[in-house]
Amino acid sequence: MKRQAFLWAGAALAFAAPLAFAQTLPPGPVKIVVGYSAGGAVDVVARAVAVRLQTELKQPVIVDNKPGGGSNIAARGVVTAPADGATLLMAANAVAANMALYQPPPYDVEKDLAPVALIGRVPVIIAVNPESPYKTLAQLIEAAKAKPESVGYATPGNGSTPHLAVELFASAAKINLMHVPYKGGAQALTDVIGGQVPVVALNALEILPHWKSGKLRPLAVLSAKRSALFPDVPTIAESGFPGFEASVWYGLMAPAGTPKPVLAALSAAAVKAAQSPEVKERLAQAGGESTPGDATAFAKHLHAERERYTKLITAAKIKPD
Repeated sequence: MKRQAFLWAGAALAFAAPLAFAQTLPPGPVKIVVGYSAGGAVDVVARAVAVRLQTELKQPVIVDNKPGGGSNIAARGVVTAPADGATLLMAANAVAANMALYQPPPYDVEKDLAPVALIGRVPVIIAVNPESPYKTLAQLIEAAKAKPESVGYATPGNGSTPHLAVELFASAAKINLMHVPYKGGAQALTDVIGGQVPVVALNALEILPHWKSGKLRPLAVLSAKRSALFPDVPTIAESGFPGFEASVWYGLMAPAGTPKPVLAALSAAAVKAAQSPEVKERLAQAGGESTPGDATAFAKHLHAERERYTKLITAAKIKPD
């Protein structure tokens, strides 16, 4: 009789565990807000995560694109959303940089948003027109040192992640480059391919098709290790800058005040999603890698990135478009 009671108690506990987990989850569908247009790298990552997260949470997960304002429109929408875990932000570098880039700051990323999980990263790549005289990053640096601000580089705009990545690199290399901002990556690519600007900095996903077609020649991958999609392109460390990295990173965030049990459940599910073969493959297709991290790891990363960008933006007097 005692054995039977013990077995019944064990069964009850086994049933209660998933029930308790389910009760921590937000009611109804979960929405991942993306501050960029459909088809871009952030959107691609968000949609891959949404599919897997839906499996982990056992409830619908949708992606909602709200581009504009340097991703501030999307972030503000999540900041002011109900703190029940039903609305998440697929955050990228901009959430850390925008605190210094925009004055007054549109929100406080460390007070108004709660880290859920790190997902992955895609490196920024510096590339040139195939007819460019710069065959290596060292040659580009040599030209910039010989004549400061003579080498122009195109980016998707002032304060964009590629812009800040190149400025961080220029500071490390002690060179002055001439920034040529565009309203998005497409026009920047067009002008570099056409020879109007010698250098372009974009994420690997945007560079890839033009490298494959022979219209661009990558000089360096601004990441700690080589990209599987660009195996012959040296990293920034191999080019003489050990320890330097300027990748585009991605992580999920929730409104501040979201209950801790809900955040814990979302974090566990998001880390599992980032570790899944599907998300790993999608990130690899974008030239990046899965780098899953829990809320604590994400909070540390976010704080370090905010400090790094604040120092750069203040010193270089960078202003948004």
